[in-house]
Amino acid sequence: MIATSYRYIVRRSGVRSGHAVIEGTRIGVHDVVAMIRTGCTVDAVVASFPRITRAQVYESLAYYEDHRDELEPLSAAQTTEIGRAHV
Repeated sequence: MIATSYRYIVRRSGVRSGHAVIEGTRIGVHDVVAMIRTGCTVDAVVASFPRITRAQVYESLAYYEDHRDELEPLSAAQTTEIGRAHV
């Protein structure tokens, strides 16, 4: 069953093109997923974004799993950008 509400994840028009973000930030769920996909740990994600918590990272991953079709293209593009930055 797909969750219909999330404690930390919101969508607001005009913020990151209306894509899902961590509430109170402009950090997209796809940003978090891309970091994890490129080998970052949850702790590394939190260190990179000090305004978020481990719980918010884990909920971002859960949201991604529930909305994979929507977020996969965004996450894949972000993963490519992160990879280019580390070359």
